[in-house]
Amino acid sequence: MTTTDNTNGQPPKTTLEENDTPTHPEKSNNSQQEAIRNVLTSASLSPTSEVIAADPRVPSISASAVLGESDEMPAETPQVSGYDFNRCTDGRDSIEGTGTAKPSNAESDVLGDLLTNFGTMGFQATTISQAIHEINRMRSWRLSDVPVGAHFADANSPELEDPTVRSQIRAKIFLSYTSNQISCGQRETIRFLVEHNMVDVICTTAGGIEEDIIKCLKPSYMGDFKLRGSELRKKGLNRIGNLIVPNYNYCLFEDWFSPLLTKMHDEQDESIKEFIATKAAEDDGVAIPSPYWTPSRVIDRLGAEINDESSVLYWAHKHQIPVFCPALTDGSIGDMMYFHTYKRPGFVLDTVGDIRRINDEAVQSYATGMIILGGGVVKHHVCNANLMRNGADFAVFVNTAHEFDGSDSGASPDEAVSWGKIRMEAKPVKVCCDATIAFPLIVSQTFAKGSVSGWKQSVKDTRCWLGSDE
Repeated sequence: MTTTDNTNGQPPKTTLEENDTPTHPEKSNNSQQEAIRNVLTSASLSPTSEVIAADPRVPSISASAVLGESDEMPAETPQVSGYDFNRCTDGRDSIEGTGTAKPSNAESDVLGDLLTNFGTMGFQATTISQAIHEINRMRSWRLSDVPVGAHFADANSPELEDPTVRSQIRAKIFLSYTSNQISCGQRETIRFLVEHNMVDVICTTAGGIEEDIIKCLKPSYMGDFKLRGSELRKKGLNRIGNLIVPNYNYCLFEDWFSPLLTKMHDEQDESIKEFIATKAAEDDGVAIPSPYWTPSRVIDRLGAEINDESSVLYWAHKHQIPVFCPALTDGSIGDMMYFHTYKRPGFVLDTVGDIRRINDEAVQSYATGMIILGGGVVKHHVCNANLMRNGADFAVFVNTAHEFDGSDSGASPDEAVSWGKIRMEAKPVKVCCDATIAFPLIVSQTFAKGSVSGWKQSVKDTRCWLGSDE
């Protein structure tokens, strides 16, 4: 089909010329192919079917677009494949028609097989598989994996030339989670990790602190996302998603926490007196411990006082795992401190002391790994601490936030690389999934894989802190 230019009587120049019924189909197709190459300069498309391409009734640009040649996939590229449940049922006598006998139910690890297969499942199943791999990497890392002289600590530490010493130095693991992970049943997953000393540093929000204590006093209950807020309010029932926390639970928490807050206030005032006396007797420049409570010290005290093995904070105190909460006053604890100011002003929280401490946890480490469940302050606080050492070596994010609004909650690991919060050579993973689904599955194939006693034996003589002692 042609058109006529009214100015000179010649057909207008076009990028692609086509005739409905070309006189010379072969010549016409050749010109069309040339035009396609002009339009798509980045790659030359050729039809895979000569019959269709040579048929003058089919535009060759369409044939090329639909039936264009593909590059061969590299031989080692994994193929998409889901889990065959015939492996764990009586649906087939052998596996995949190979004649191989299936393992008995007693011998098979259905969950392990399924999650191993996630690697070739696609979509977020594959990112869960990648997260499992990344966490196992951070857990197994030893300085002996790095050639002598290639690690930043080697320059000033001749003792690190000893292979035995290098094999005893591991990565420090930061676990960070939002408060809803303690509100829900994820608390038991996190408590398992802390009970067995499998993480080194914790960061959470106020709810992640107080609700751990509250659950030691009274349980939370299952509800529904659609329960009407006005009706719940009349009954004194607080909804967290599809969970219910009676207001009475918070009243019990006030009864438990308020006397302890008063006691900590008394101890602070005594420490201030000692601080002033010591300061007057010491020369300038001598470091004197602050008389004020940092949030992490308050949290450690809560773990010491609760004395309940179901508590995350109990085990954190027992193993001296620091728990940081930069927003400690953003919840019921803040409410109690607010009420306390009317009774007795003067209690001080030293947040500067904690920012020094968490940053040093990162800086004074040979290698670090971050496991972050959720977003907001818990995500950024740990990432920013690792910025102080030019980035974490390992990272796994689990959240459902998106990056299009510029919020750090949804920011990809690669954005963190641009800030220096994750190292450029790292292989970070983001799982876009509800953490209550993803994290228990991940833990089952990482921290909970194998015997706990075996894990403890493997890290018995290891350290992650620069220097000889932590």
